[in-house]
Amino acid sequence: MKKTIALLPGDGIGREVIEVTVDVLKTIEEHYHHQFQFQYGLIGGDAIDQTGNPLPKETIETCRQADAVLLGAVGGPKWESNPVFLRPERGLLAIRKELDLFANLRPIKAFDSLLDSSPLKPEYVRGVDFVIVRELTGGLYFGKPSERTTQDGEEGAVDTLFYKRSEIKRILVSAFELAMTRKKQVTSVDKANVLESSRLWREVAEEVAKEYPEVTLKHMLVDNAAMQLISSPNQFDVIVTENLFGDILSDEASMITGSLGMLPSASLSSSGLHLYEPVHGSAPDIEGKNVANPIAAILSAAMMLRHSFGLEEEAGAIENAVKHVLGSGKRTADLAKGGPYVSTKLMTEEIKAALADDHAILNIMEAYA
Repeated sequence: MKKTIALLPGDGIGREVIEVTVDVLKTIEEHYHHQFQFQYGLIGGDAIDQTGNPLPKETIETCRQADAVLLGAVGGPKWESNPVFLRPERGLLAIRKELDLFANLRPIKAFDSLLDSSPLKPEYVRGVDFVIVRELTGGLYFGKPSERTTQDGEEGAVDTLFYKRSEIKRILVSAFELAMTRKKQVTSVDKANVLESSRLWREVAEEVAKEYPEVTLKHMLVDNAAMQLISSPNQFDVIVTENLFGDILSDEASMITGSLGMLPSASLSSSGLHLYEPVHGSAPDIEGKNVANPIAAILSAAMMLRHSFGLEEEAGAIENAVKHVLGSGKRTADLAKGGPYVSTKLMTEEIKAALADDHAILNIMEAYA
């Protein structure tokens, strides 16, 4: 299989985790006889420094000519004093709009070997396996007006939360479709006791649910959902919610696994051009120290192989390799709790070695089949 992958390393540790993820993908190339062509593009603060634009037109074109996009991270204190339109995060919001990446999937899965890394008690974390489906191109982050203003002679600010029925329906359909491949349970999170947009959201959710009679729909207010994620995370299968709520809840849920460095994500479009990225940020405080956890980026690449390229075996091989290495006791600094840890590059080498061993075992099994 020949595929072109657009790489957007971005800022901080984004560059480091993308570099080692490419190494893992080259290992997949070697063992499974694929050809991946990598095309690099600028985004975020790095793009601002080089072009004066957090998302240059050349980057958009590079992405549109690719079969999938793999992104590192954006942001950092270097650009905090910039005008809003010249902040690195604007590049991230812009690419979501440009590629119509409306559905963000964030799987939350607890590894048995990492139960002690979570701040939650092991009995609460064991067996947790759910996905947060977050609407990504509407809501408060994109509504207009969003500006400073004056009311009654006093300075204030306004942000607008706006959703069209069609935007709500397509994200809910994505969640129900995903649930059909899992435990057939959808929890729709809103704030319908206060917000009109949430009342519309709930109405559409009920309408979509009628098209999926096998799926159980449950409504949950966002404040209750935040509590339930900590007190009873095992109850969830697929959580679907709007942009702001999804942003907050998915970061909260990351603590179930012990670290943001463990969480991959996929941002899906209706066109089939999808973007994959680790949930963590650019972490400028550890940039260049070779201590970043590469697993979230590597697992994001596994999601890319599965969702964009249909390479289920290869995706599973990466996931199994990660599970094997963690099971052997290897930890990056974010998971080590002050104990011994391995570097970014050494963790990657361990995963690559596990991939090679797994592939060799499969070849032996096929030979004797």
